[in-house]
Amino acid sequence: MNQLPSAGYGTLLVLVLLIASSIWLGTKAQRVVKKGEFLKGYFLGNRGLGAWALALTASVQSGGTFMGFPSLVYTHGWIVGLWIAGYMVVPITTFGIVGKRLAQLSRRTGALTVPDLFRSRFNSPALGLVALVFVLIFMSSMMIAQFKAGALIMKIAWPNSGVLALSEEAGSLQLDSKAFEHLRSHGVPGDVMEAVRPLKDQSFAHPNELKSALVSRLSAEDAQKYQAKFLQVAEPVDWLYLGGLVIFGLTVVGYTVIGGFLAAVWTDLFQSVMMLFGVVLLLVLAIPAAGGMVHATQVAVEQTGPGFALGPGFSPDGRAFLPFGLAFSFFFVWVFVGFGSPASIVRVMASKSTAQIRKSIFLLGGYNMLIYIPLVLICICGRAIIPGLPPGQTDEIIPRLTLSLTNGLPGGSLLAGLVLAAPFGAVMATVSGYLVVIASGVVRDIYQRFLRPHASAYEERRLTYIVMISIGLLAFALNIYPVAYLQTFVIFSGSGCATTFVVPTLMAAYWPRATSQGAIAAMATGGLTLIAFYVVGIFLPDPMIGQIGSVRPAFLLGLEPIIWGLAASLIAGIGVSLLTPAPAPELVERMFGLEKLPAEA
Repeated sequence: MNQLPSAGYGTLLVLVLLIASSIWLGTKAQRVVKKGEFLKGYFLGNRGLGAWALALTASVQSGGTFMGFPSLVYTHGWIVGLWIAGYMVVPITTFGIVGKRLAQLSRRTGALTVPDLFRSRFNSPALGLVALVFVLIFMSSMMIAQFKAGALIMKIAWPNSGVLALSEEAGSLQLDSKAFEHLRSHGVPGDVMEAVRPLKDQSFAHPNELKSALVSRLSAEDAQKYQAKFLQVAEPVDWLYLGGLVIFGLTVVGYTVIGGFLAAVWTDLFQSVMMLFGVVLLLVLAIPAAGGMVHATQVAVEQTGPGFALGPGFSPDGRAFLPFGLAFSFFFVWVFVGFGSPASIVRVMASKSTAQIRKSIFLLGGYNMLIYIPLVLICICGRAIIPGLPPGQTDEIIPRLTLSLTNGLPGGSLLAGLVLAAPFGAVMATVSGYLVVIASGVVRDIYQRFLRPHASAYEERRLTYIVMISIGLLAFALNIYPVAYLQTFVIFSGSGCATTFVVPTLMAAYWPRATSQGAIAAMATGGLTLIAFYVVGIFLPDPMIGQIGSVRPAFLLGLEPIIWGLAASLIAGIGVSLLTPAPAPELVERMFGLEKLPAEA
């Protein structure tokens, strides 16, 4: 089964239908937005989310759910089930612990955004501004990185493209024989050519890498004079990637601009259903093809070793994939990444009622089980069905399985499209949700709060569109030379939001004695601690745990930095609150009084 067909025209057709459906849903959402105030409707959907919309749009699936995560299962084995297990309790922590209180606070304060919520809860413009800064830092890094995933999924879906995964080597630069001939014929001196010859046929993932190699072999004068020519001939024009980037950007920015928050929610809901259908379909096809789960595991163990079926997992390079420290850490990572994400907090703020929040706990818990448990089983089967994928190609396991198992079935290309559309939908859902949060922060928390408090609805609408389109253009420009390791940015962004917002959120919801100074200290200490661990990690030797990559955190005592960030945030928040004057009694009464709002029933 290693000789696989590329995606067919049915796959492309499904993707086109997904794009068209998303735009249509955006236009439907626009009609609802027009029925009320612009900011409340555009950024919070008029607080009308029901249980299904809340549950199936508050998850944090992204391109990594269908590429990076399956790659880990295929490579390391059953232990990855423990790696993701903490995620199963996200609904309980996010909705059960703070859902009702956040919904109440957002109604009592009239808050429309996360910074707005903190600003009003503590009566502190400074706290709102600090929250906005961290929202922009962590959510922008995640959203921009996701543009790469969307563009590469378009390449997979293009008929006969030969692309099967979100390759980290896409768009590499190379000085081949043709490049050397071109340079010689265009006046580059022979001594310069000889100095650079050792670089022939080497690959460079980014122009900066090639620039550094040229500087190390040429004089400063020659490097400055000829650098642009070397870059010009070394850079391939990946038209499929650039075309996918354009289509993805226009689609996701387009439907989000049209319908705002509700467009993001409704398309997310639609795409979540498609994801579920695709995963269940692939599970039904994969288990019989592998001869059952017991046989699949036995075959995988024969190929790798007993570690594939046991902890801490199999690793072909001798690295410890999931030692005890990281196993412990990931129960914090997945729980608090969902808990602390501003995108998830906004969804809770937009809920219709407490009853809807309670229902969503069960719905999201069941949905996550139906996504992640089957993906583990599918990729264990994949090790038996398509054995021996080299490390650089393990991201291909879901596309390969999809194309091989649907090949020859009636409408196989369309069925493959339904599965391969899942990661595209997940990426679009991530980007659209983050786009709304970032734009709302700029418009509500900067423009309206500080620059134009009495701005008209027309001004707010125009600025919102300008901000979203500008963010889309920036993301496009930065992804012409995309980030090298998508999963690194996913973990950095999620952990950063958790260390920044989890403790202040709990303080805001349940501690009347908490002060604005304490909340600022908790935010700044948690967020900066996480950033510091990543900065230090760049300069440390490979710790032999976690994922390989040039951007990685330091693992103090073998623990993920989210543990230390949360601890630092908690200590700072409690300590500073106790050392500063108590909040005004009227503020406490307004936030914790017994008056019941009609919408809180």
